[in-house]
Amino acid sequence: MNAFGKDHSMRRLHRQRWLLSGLLLAGLQATACSINPVSGLPEVTLISVEQEKKIGEEEAKKVEAQMGLLKDEQFLPYLDALGQRLAKESPRQDLTYRFHLADMAEPNAFALPGGYVYVTRGLLALVNSEDELAGVVGHEIGHVAARHTVQKISKQGPFAVVFGIASGITGMVSPLVGHIIGGVGDLTQGVLFSPYSRSQETEADRVGQDMAANAGWNPAALSVFLNTLGREVELMSKEPRKPSFFDSHPATPDRVTKTAAHARELTQASQAPISATNEAFLARLDGMVYGQRAANGVFEGRTFLHPDMNFFLEFPEKWNNDNTPERIVSAAPNKDAAVVVGAVAEGSDPLEGARQLENKAKIDVVSKTEKTTINQLPAAFTQIKANGDVTLHITWIAHGGLIYQVVGMAPTRNFEALQALFWSVAHSFRPLSASERTGVKEKRIRLVKAQAGESIEALAARTNSAWKKEQIAVVNNLAVGDQLKEGQLVKVAIAELYEPKKSR
Repeated sequence: MNAFGKDHSMRRLHRQRWLLSGLLLAGLQATACSINPVSGLPEVTLISVEQEKKIGEEEAKKVEAQMGLLKDEQFLPYLDALGQRLAKESPRQDLTYRFHLADMAEPNAFALPGGYVYVTRGLLALVNSEDELAGVVGHEIGHVAARHTVQKISKQGPFAVVFGIASGITGMVSPLVGHIIGGVGDLTQGVLFSPYSRSQETEADRVGQDMAANAGWNPAALSVFLNTLGREVELMSKEPRKPSFFDSHPATPDRVTKTAAHARELTQASQAPISATNEAFLARLDGMVYGQRAANGVFEGRTFLHPDMNFFLEFPEKWNNDNTPERIVSAAPNKDAAVVVGAVAEGSDPLEGARQLENKAKIDVVSKTEKTTINQLPAAFTQIKANGDVTLHITWIAHGGLIYQVVGMAPTRNFEALQALFWSVAHSFRPLSASERTGVKEKRIRLVKAQAGESIEALAARTNSAWKKEQIAVVNNLAVGDQLKEGQLVKVAIAELYEPKKSR
């Protein structure tokens, strides 16, 4: 570099530093006078309230697309009524709070910036009173009110949506691959479910309990729920699972002790609960699906059956499988290969799938695609190399008025060894037999009345519960050796046949 070039570059670097310092100073000046609604102390964040609302709105769309929301006509209006009553007591009133029931089997509750609060159906199995639910929802409102997620974003940057189930192949997802497989982001990773700090958890607990007490619920119920959650963690610790409320909200004995102590300092307002009795509250849970929901399709080992869309698939042995509203993802144990399945178009011509991809990716696909049949269904397939590093085996299958796309993807260096496996997955696609379709079961929470002196083990056997005695004890906040009372309501899980919707 000549002297002029060096001097010019140094002047440009100084200008850039000056501009950056000015922008940061402007940002700090804009936020330095911001007072946290919960702590009452000044705080510095790089995200305004309007930006917070925008981030929340965008992430809420991803939650709905990737997790799914339940439009439960029985429970959702109740959840909203409970949430809105709590929200009136929130120390932060510059947001519109929205409450949703997420179609997620794992026990979880979480909040997005801007006032979006979610409870999963998996968590409801652990709740035994309206007071407990109010404690959980209040806790999440507390995170929103104290801007905890905004603080995490300010430190870590925008929400990190990562390929959770096959994180090893994130490098493969180039723009071209993205057009082919769509967004395979897993919202159960990154900032959304990264742990809060201990002080943030304590603050959300305290705020949530304050709101619950002011709204007429027992603030000590949060301690009861946390204790149940701790027992569930212990019971499930040896089983593989997705990230959940367990991870982002650890139910430590210390938290149970602290929340119990804080509850003793509070006065519960005199206000009637929404559910007239505890039995009435439990009745709201009756019939709720526990675990896999048949309407989304179910895995039975390595096979996948979708009774509503009427198809069968078989995935590789020992691969990790995930089912979302948008697609099915199966990832190799070493996480460097995957199969992604989803419906990509309407129609009866499999080439329509190739045309859709051609329009999105602006590459020649149709002319390189060969027509075939798979289990008497019209099909087509091709192979595509993306940037030379990744090779994809793509199959389109027409069935029931939809075009399904089955994509096997692997590093080009390993693709040949996996090609037969990708081929076998695609060629396993077929309609369900009549017995398969009508034989799909799902577990539902059911309330049963105990007999006088009955043991939990005896009740489990009498009701043919899918839960063992240990699980029944945890979800009902009982001890395994308890003797039940006459007429005592107990939650169990019953495997019931699913009635499929009519085919398209």
